[in-house]
Amino acid sequence: MFKTFLLTSTSLLFIGLVLSKCQSSIAHSEEETFKIMAYYVPEKDYQPENLPLDQLTHIIFSFSNVIDGEMKFRHKRAGKKLKLLVAQKQNHPHLKVMLACGGWGAGGFSDMAITAEGRTKFVQSTIRMIEEYQLDGIDMDWEYPALDWAGIDAREEDTQTFTLLMKELRKEMDKLDRPMILTFASAGWEYYYEKIELDEVMKYADYMNVMTYDQVTATLPYTAHHTALGWIKSKDLMDYPIAEYYEKRDSIAQARGRPAFKPRSVKSIVAYCLEQGVDPSQIVIGGAFYGRAWKGVPPDKNGLYQPNQGTHIGWAAYHIIRDEYENKNGYTRYWDEVAEAPYLYNPTDSIFFSYDDTASVKLKTQYAIEEDLGGIMFWELGNDTKEENSLVDAIYEATQNKQM
Repeated sequence: MFKTFLLTSTSLLFIGLVLSKCQSSIAHSEEETFKIMAYYVPEKDYQPENLPLDQLTHIIFSFSNVIDGEMKFRHKRAGKKLKLLVAQKQNHPHLKVMLACGGWGAGGFSDMAITAEGRTKFVQSTIRMIEEYQLDGIDMDWEYPALDWAGIDAREEDTQTFTLLMKELRKEMDKLDRPMILTFASAGWEYYYEKIELDEVMKYADYMNVMTYDQVTATLPYTAHHTALGWIKSKDLMDYPIAEYYEKRDSIAQARGRPAFKPRSVKSIVAYCLEQGVDPSQIVIGGAFYGRAWKGVPPDKNGLYQPNQGTHIGWAAYHIIRDEYENKNGYTRYWDEVAEAPYLYNPTDSIFFSYDDTASVKLKTQYAIEEDLGGIMFWELGNDTKEENSLVDAIYEATQNKQM
């Protein structure tokens, strides 16, 4: 019997090692899959079965909120819509369905996270949401810890409590019976990273979704790229009116002890994050499925980096830009080689648009692949065109070219 037991134990050990090796290989393979993450706000004509889910790896349903210290939906219909989206996994088993909490102007985080009791209450409610809707993960969109710019409550302690919140979420999510994904939305500018404990937070997050859009706002007194890929240096702006604006803002930033005020882009913030020690495979860059427009823009340089007379359109979905503005109705599309980004200008109406198009999101995807980043995400899927050669098509095709 002893010999039989020894043989059986040895065999089981061998089989276990083989299975373990296979499982590790599978997990490693999943980790190295290039991620295409779509934030998604349900459209009025909500038809989740018609979404391009076969071209995504993750879809992030947006948003839940911090309400009475718990993760909740403001409206019951959101939960019903989320269940319909999760049901699509029957036809798309590869798809990971996640839920985002927060968003711009969404408060409650600071007050919730300041105490251990508050964090526990929130984490427990998060686990209940995960289980109720059979989610694959959570995306934390606290915009932003220790900063009240969005009109939300903020305190200096947010820097530490954000870390604690991510740590406690990770701990409880890891207790579930399936692998769970934890991500957070981060800013595309350096000062944000002084307000979080980046090296600590990244121990608990699978990915950091860097919001490399809204890099300039609609209230900027000059036109500019709001979602540029290319690394724009101050010297690149010397021949434009906007140069003086950056010089003044930089002087103010330095006087306040803040990072230099300089043009923002995907490449510049990725370089910064890598310098801070972030694993490139944890960085997911952002694309904008929308644009912004300014009015009263003079024709010099086809409107680029010129003064404006205010916002023309604060938010225009890509499908609207493509249907109504791109190379039509007096608008001409131009390409900025430095910013690696498109823009539109109408000299008759003096209107300038900054946006992402199929060429720019393809370049962003190729860049992320070449730099071994985790992937690309975008805000948001419902803004894409339903026609052929969509933004999602361009991103997906770029990843397929990698595999060929």
